[in-house]
Amino acid sequence: MTTTQRQTGSQTVRPTRVVPTAQQRRLARLPAHAVPHVRRQRRTTPHERAPSPSDRAAAAAVAAGYAIDARQKADGLALLQALPTDSAPLVFFDPQYRSVLDHLSLGNEDARNPRRAALPSLTDDQIRAFVSEIERVLTPSGHLMLWVDKFLLCTGVPRLTEHTDLRCVDMVTWNKMRMGMGHRTRRHTEHLVVFQKTPVRAKGVWTNHSIPDVWHEQVERGGHTHSKPIRLQQALIQATTRMGDLVVDPCAGGFSVLEAAEGTGRRFLGADLNG
Repeated sequence: MTTTQRQTGSQTVRPTRVVPTAQQRRLARLPAHAVPHVRRQRRTTPHERAPSPSDRAAAAAVAAGYAIDARQKADGLALLQALPTDSAPLVFFDPQYRSVLDHLSLGNEDARNPRRAALPSLTDDQIRAFVSEIERVLTPSGHLMLWVDKFLLCTGVPRLTEHTDLRCVDMVTWNKMRMGMGHRTRRHTEHLVVFQKTPVRAKGVWTNHSIPDVWHEQVERGGHTHSKPIRLQQALIQATTRMGDLVVDPCAGGFSVLEAAEGTGRRFLGADLNG
């Protein structure tokens, strides 16, 4: 048996011969000082990667005294103002519209309905101030999920986003599966208008194309006056964000978005004046 062979049981195995490339043969003939030095690129660790926009937003919020993944009592507009520009991929916004209450003249904002009376309502100017900050905070092609009722849907949505880079791209009607009040027809639905910050695009940004534009989900009684559907919000979060992204809700109410974010592996930043 030669030195280039070795015996394995009854079989003779020849080692595999490695044939150098032409470049390797050329470099082998050069003197040592003439061989070019090739610096190997150092592999970065996860801790060395550049922070994501959500990381920057979370860090800024914590530095300003806000908590991540927690209920907190705070002014939502001040919370938005503490965040960097282009730092959040998704914002939910569910304000109490003063103009709607004035138009409907519900007559139940007093002691007869203390839960409704306790909710702070916002004027159109205040809502536009929120929307302006939301637009600034959203990343390019990020989404705003704006809850509205049918009166505002018909009369007031365009004026809330004028002079911004937010474009209406879709709408979901939520069937609450429970009859509400109304001077004429009884309210059975609410509407979520989907806005996207420019540039507007769906490919690679909206990843779940199975969400219907009429969503049936009942919310348990006894929670917040304006509780929103958890499963719908989870579907929207998963469609427009990635794992670990930060979801913002400056008027969090019953903090249903917090629950939805936790259930989908996202971080949450939100506040409400009532805590």
